[in-house]
Amino acid sequence: MLVVEMLSTGDEVLHGQIVDTNAAWLADCFFQQGIPLSTRTTVGDNLESLVNAFLERSQHADILIVNGGLGPTSDDLSALAAAKAAGVPLIEHTQWIEVMERYFISRGRVMPETNRKQALLPENAELIDNPVGTACGFSIMLNDCLLFFTPGVPSEFKVMVNDQILPRLRARFTLPEPPICLRLTSFGRSESSLAKQFDHIELPDACVLGYRSSMPIIELKLTGPASQKVLMEQHWHSIKQSIGDNLIFEGTEGFAKKISKQLQERQLKVAVSEQFSAGLLSWTLSSAEALNNMSYVIENDPEQTLTTLIDRAKNIAKAQLASIGLVIGEFDGQFLNFALSTPEKCYAQRVHYLPNNHSKKEKQEVSVMLMLDMLSRWLNGREVIGYYEWLVQTESLILDN
Repeated sequence: MLVVEMLSTGDEVLHGQIVDTNAAWLADCFFQQGIPLSTRTTVGDNLESLVNAFLERSQHADILIVNGGLGPTSDDLSALAAAKAAGVPLIEHTQWIEVMERYFISRGRVMPETNRKQALLPENAELIDNPVGTACGFSIMLNDCLLFFTPGVPSEFKVMVNDQILPRLRARFTLPEPPICLRLTSFGRSESSLAKQFDHIELPDACVLGYRSSMPIIELKLTGPASQKVLMEQHWHSIKQSIGDNLIFEGTEGFAKKISKQLQERQLKVAVSEQFSAGLLSWTLSSAEALNNMSYVIENDPEQTLTTLIDRAKNIAKAQLASIGLVIGEFDGQFLNFALSTPEKCYAQRVHYLPNNHSKKEKQEVSVMLMLDMLSRWLNGREVIGYYEWLVQTESLILDN
């Protein structure tokens, strides 16, 4: 089995000044290709440290993806460190000078002299094209390990991996069949509650059930070899049935996106009024192309009842010629109010928010998820008022519209 590793470079990555999203993306990308990463390493902008890291990791890995350090500035040291590790000189690759000159000409600019540094690569390097930037990727062999050097800019990095590196790997190696990864997202359950329910179940050989908590949702993943697909799907059906009412969607598309598709298929328009969530619901729906009408962010009304909340949901829908009105009402101490107006009925509920250690932002995210859950339940013909372990319903109201 191929040993695949990633090495991220840069002081800003090492010291946590930026989040290493490239590492997370590559880990998922390669996992889906059947070549999961075995190790991830981060090294700062220090020449000796980089050289040592290349030499040391190349003794362990078959493939090493090095990310960052290919820019035109003095702290971009990956090419120089690669040359020193390989014991070869840096040379100027004139073909990449021509690529960069065309890049700047197409934008009506003259290439700065500093960019010539990006064409200084190890003598034995194979150049890897970068169609969206000036950082030239390259590969070298070191201690029987194939090293790929990639730019740190995410848009450039992803194009290079998908269009240049993966085809090279497929041509050079026999890659294993990608694993099966079944995913679902739940809302209203705690991670400990789910673990208590499922940790004792017997899974097929080489299969793992994992949990990823990302407030306010928890994702469950059943991962295993493709040879276990039939058994995995049988267990997955049982897991879904056990989660039941708290399962909000399967796959990775996203809850708001799935709701958006249903709204578009049924030609339903939505109007939104928010108090406590301060526009987060509108932003979530808009980003998923689900909000067709104006939204309102209004001041809290401490005297608000569920009846007045329903009236507001009905009124904003009528005013915007929308089919559905959504309202997230006041947050009074530990209470949240919600209302959903549909063509047939109106639904409202007040819930007691039990956790006392959550930030306001986390509480706002919970309020948006609960509102989306109410809408999703209605769209799918389910009971609109759900059950949530850490949100206690204190009052509810259902009226004909």
